[in-house]
Amino acid sequence: MIKFFQWIYTLYSALVFILLMLLFGLFIVLPILVHSRGDRISFVFIRLWAGIWAFLSGIRFEVEGKKRIDRSKPYIYIFNHRSFIDAPVIPMAIPQELRALGKKELSKIPFFGWVVGKLAIWVDRSSVESRRASLEKLISILENGISVVVAPEGTRNDSGETLLPFQKGAFRLAIDTQIPILPMAVIGADRIMKRGSILLRPGKVRIYFSDPIFPPQPSETAVNEFTEKCRNRLEAMHLTHE
Repeated sequence: MIKFFQWIYTLYSALVFILLMLLFGLFIVLPILVHSRGDRISFVFIRLWAGIWAFLSGIRFEVEGKKRIDRSKPYIYIFNHRSFIDAPVIPMAIPQELRALGKKELSKIPFFGWVVGKLAIWVDRSSVESRRASLEKLISILENGISVVVAPEGTRNDSGETLLPFQKGAFRLAIDTQIPILPMAVIGADRIMKRGSILLRPGKVRIYFSDPIFPPQPSETAVNEFTEKCRNRLEAMHLTHE
């Protein structure tokens, strides 16, 4: 019986999400097409989309540590990816315009892929050339003063481990550009949508920001050491607040 009501709730929440996407989609895309910094307007509508959907779905957000973010500076945000609910969490939590690195498969979703694609860099993680091209795009974005967000685990964590092994691209990018990594721990998203399930339930997502971690100068060991340092920080944040 509980699962039956979960299915009803999930279908209702999905329908609300789609209707809001259709309502706000053009308002998200048009400002970017008109002006290179139209994303400031686009993010107003993205946050409306995510915020209204969350409110109507009974999902609440609690954010701590925003004071650690200097909104005038770009960062490379990293987060622990344990649920599809992480997607609306990001624009609600981060008080900056930004670009996200996303899996190419998402670009194939009708309309959603077109809307989100204006603010995302799609990458085929199985292709070395695609990964290289995405890093070049991210460098250009950061050089223009726009923050980026990356899930360094590379995929959703469906295991029992706190974090999966980290891909090194974000940390190599930080060292090359000398832009700091800013970890954010997302707690509770996997209780709203459990691992291995598409069913939703109401609940609260808590987001914690760390102090920025400034990258070292390039060296033979810098990428590995910096990756491990950032992973340890995010893992400690998760274990502390879970």
